[in-house]
Amino acid sequence: MTIDTLAAYRDEYAITEQYAFLSHAAVSPLSRRIVDAVANQLHRAASEPAVRLFPEIFTLMADLRQRLAQLINARESSEIVLMPNTAMGLNSAAVSLPLRTGDNVLVLEGDYPANIYPWQQLAYKGVLTKMVPQRAGGLDVDALAARIDRRTRVIALSTAMFATGFRNDIATVGRMCKERGIFFVVDAIQTLGAFPIDVQACAIDFLAAGSQKWLLSAPGAGFLYVRRELLDELEPGAYVGASSVVDPMNYLDYNLTFPPSAERFNLGTPNIMGAVALHAAVGMLQEVGSRLIEQRVTTLVDALINDLTERGHSLAADTAPEHRSGIVVVQLPNPEVACKRLEEAGVIATVRGGLRLAPHFYNTLEEVMRVGEVLGDR
Repeated sequence: MTIDTLAAYRDEYAITEQYAFLSHAAVSPLSRRIVDAVANQLHRAASEPAVRLFPEIFTLMADLRQRLAQLINARESSEIVLMPNTAMGLNSAAVSLPLRTGDNVLVLEGDYPANIYPWQQLAYKGVLTKMVPQRAGGLDVDALAARIDRRTRVIALSTAMFATGFRNDIATVGRMCKERGIFFVVDAIQTLGAFPIDVQACAIDFLAAGSQKWLLSAPGAGFLYVRRELLDELEPGAYVGASSVVDPMNYLDYNLTFPPSAERFNLGTPNIMGAVALHAAVGMLQEVGSRLIEQRVTTLVDALINDLTERGHSLAADTAPEHRSGIVVVQLPNPEVACKRLEEAGVIATVRGGLRLAPHFYNTLEEVMRVGEVLGDR
């Protein structure tokens, strides 16, 4: 990515005029094009009948599903359904997989609750959730393999750990699941938009992600990917709505027949503004290109890690290149105090266990180096 290209996209973010925003693992700021797209949609919703806008909205959402399919290398957009958040996608997976009494699900210690609670909730049907201990801040593949037994039916894993920044080896786990006939469910919210992921190469059955972090969009939107061959194995979910059936606009037919696509998880009225925002955000990410974004985020994270470790700071996760994500967590005695000091210096971070830093592609090396300048040496 050239300096000129970076500057052009950096101008999309008004927040850069006041802050070095390094908290994309929390809730990202909005680009100007998202603000403009949503404002235009709101203006039209105020001045035109909704029914007149529906054809354009449906076209936009169809294009968004296609773009999301491309983003994760799904085979077709019918494997994508829009969701309000990551948790709804993970719950859809949990209640739909054909699990029975005595089956077990493996999850990773330290993972975000959205990828723990839906599986623990299955205790009502006799499904056991087993916790795999983390090592060096993330997944130890050998420890995971050692926990698998003949009743393991699901492995549920995040692409990166929200509280340490450790990037898990999704591809290896996917191969392991495929070889052993285990369902693989992935929470991708902490990498998607910064690092590419290939659901086919990684043998992923379900993948869920929300909009507000590395996808650089507004909260309250996201999507779920469902591998198409899996659809016939799924059980009717705990929730259905008017949009879950084959002919959703034929309201009084009451034909409870699910479509042969991920749309069976679509309950009802969509988050139109969230879809408009996410469409604009994904469009910009695809303009820049996933490989260029990965390279830029990696460059910024490498610089941050090198500077902080040279200053004597300890990090929460193994920093081997293959385990680096866009998240760096610094272990400090008082991370809240450090976070406040950074904010006073114009640098936005988050406290999650330690001091969490998360630059995106439009950030600069000067911005990430300000962190060490403010924290000083240990």
